[in-house]
Amino acid sequence: MPEPWRFEKITLKSGLAMRIARAGTGPPIIMMHGFPECWYSWRHQMRALSDHFDCVALEMRGYGESDAPVGVANYTLDKLVGDTAELIEALGHRRAIVVGHDWGGAVAWATAMMRPDVVERLIVMNCPHLERMSHALRRNPRQMIRSWYMLFFQIPRLPEWILRRRNYEALVNALRHGTFQKDVFTENDLDYFRAAFRNPYSLTAAINYYRANFRTGFMAAPGSNSWIDRKISAPTLLIWGEQDFALGKELTYGMEGLFTGPFDIKYIADSGHWVQNEKPELVNQYVRDFLDRR
Repeated sequence: MPEPWRFEKITLKSGLAMRIARAGTGPPIIMMHGFPECWYSWRHQMRALSDHFDCVALEMRGYGESDAPVGVANYTLDKLVGDTAELIEALGHRRAIVVGHDWGGAVAWATAMMRPDVVERLIVMNCPHLERMSHALRRNPRQMIRSWYMLFFQIPRLPEWILRRRNYEALVNALRHGTFQKDVFTENDLDYFRAAFRNPYSLTAAINYYRANFRTGFMAAPGSNSWIDRKISAPTLLIWGEQDFALGKELTYGMEGLFTGPFDIKYIADSGHWVQNEKPELVNQYVRDFLDRR
């Protein structure tokens, strides 16, 4: 049976060309991947949801065949949120269901706070609310230790050299060994993720997400009247694999005060960080249940 998706290249208002995988018809769902992933991380969700939704899985700015503008300043959160809002418009919509995992989750959170006008509903997987992450990176010693790689990524050129060695062995190991459900990723799956970094600047672009936002954006102490303090009005679902190697479950506690709209959280005890890959059937059911609510 053929896969449901097709590929399109869309030029945004900013001039950035973005490749998307697209499947189905209906209300639009924008799916944003994290690091070191690509559109392929959403294959299970596209197969399951494309019967009722227009599923659009991005290759985020810098990844795969999407444009990778040179320079750290091109990967700040406002640029990434701008990509999301401009893509929704380019697809012919005013609003969309916005879904994100890991870095895609960070962009999804930020979009709901910076551009609430374009977010119909919000679904985030294994990425804490950015206000909580900002606080943890400054005040939570356990999370500081878990996030050591963010500091490592501030070093020029060395991270790229290490991660590119032996056919991206370190990146593959992060995917393979960061799972709780072992043998989730086949060699064929891993080739899709390797391919996201084949373009000469793609690996630097992906690391620039960390460089651009470590001292500013959500990783710095917010100032007065910061966007990060805005409450989220869109109905929101957070799905969390409890065996996450990089992010502590405590980052999800007591979040209700961050929303003016409905908020729900679903924990999955036997999943790690790559939750939509490790437990796709359960994730898909939670997503469907959430989207069926009125």
